Amino acid sequence: MVGKANENFMSKLRSDYHYILPKELIAQHPAERRDGSRLLVLSDGIEHRKFPEFVDMLDPGDLLVMNDTRVIPARLFARKDSGGKVEILIERIASENVAICQVRASKAIKPGRRLTIDDSSVELTVGPRVGSLFSLHFPVPVMDVLGVHGRVPLPPYIDRQLTEDNDTKRYQTVFACQTGAVAAPTAGLHFDEALLEKIQRSGVGLAYVTLHVGAGTFSPVRVDNIDQHQMHYERYSVQADTINAIRAVRKNGGRIIAVGTTVVRTLETLALKGWFEPDREQGLEAPEGETNIFISPGFEFQVVDALLTNFHVPESSLIMLVSAFVGRQRVLNAYAEAVNARYRFFSYGDAMFIPRSLPDV
Repeated sequence: MVGKANENFMSKLRSDYHYILPKELIAQHPAERRDGSRLLVLSDGIEHRKFPEFVDMLDPGDLLVMNDTRVIPARLFARKDSGGKVEILIERIASENVAICQVRASKAIKPGRRLTIDDSSVELTVGPRVGSLFSLHFPVPVMDVLGVHGRVPLPPYIDRQLTEDNDTKRYQTVFACQTGAVAAPTAGLHFDEALLEKIQRSGVGLAYVTLHVGAGTFSPVRVDNIDQHQMHYERYSVQADTINAIRAVRKNGGRIIAVGTTVVRTLETLALKGWFEPDREQGLEAPEGETNIFISPGFEFQVVDALLTNFHVPESSLIMLVSAFVGRQRVLNAYAEAVNARYRFFSYGDAMFIPRSLPDV
């Protein structure tokens, strides 16, 4: 089990999580095949692999935990009642007819204004602000509007137009089934059905959690002291079968392997709430709720033993999470190696696997 980070290496400065990334290494398109990415394995040293070799990193009795959220077409284009253009990005759906959104316009909008979806008569009403976001009231269910007028919200660092016949499918995991995310759990994008079947045949279990990734996942850490950073809230739910599978694997000495930082945040949230205590009653109602857990060096991991993750934005909360797991300097060294080896970065990029607990450096 990965333990608490060494006190001598718990840097709290945002700038300590910076690295230099050439722009051309930011992946603008997915690999030709889902499993066509490269895999950097960070163990005692650094190994360079191909992603299908991930199965060789696993042992019988391990449990691979994945996020089965499904990305919704969360981007809308509209016009104000004055005629000005507006871009809307759903952050989360608050109720059937209300969404909490980022709204971009040439001039600030105010509660009470009306927005009309492009090429339609659907009229939205701007409600009260929710921090830096807006509540938008829809005349019909939000999902009905998105199903007709919404577009897949590619990450801000993908500098091109959406390709409907490619992105709509590839910016979605093959196991996505719980609708609600506005960003993909990108570590899961590398798996196709054949690889998942091969993993199961090797004696490794598969389990799922749901965490609906919000647009806030792309929000930068704006404070210099990361202890002052406030994470966005995201909704999660976990079935009792997953809870029980994790308990059984831990009891039998297997590893809990998180596919992506969203899985880490979900499982460690549940651990803090006591869901994996050995004396907790079995078969209880599945947990669900919201989490804004921020994992940075100094965090004590209770559940996750190994992590598969993509390469993350400099100074982001996600690179801080990975640094908490394995040590900041080791992460930065691995990223420097990945840059030198011309790995592809971010959502459509390559992957890194951290297979076991390592001493902090």
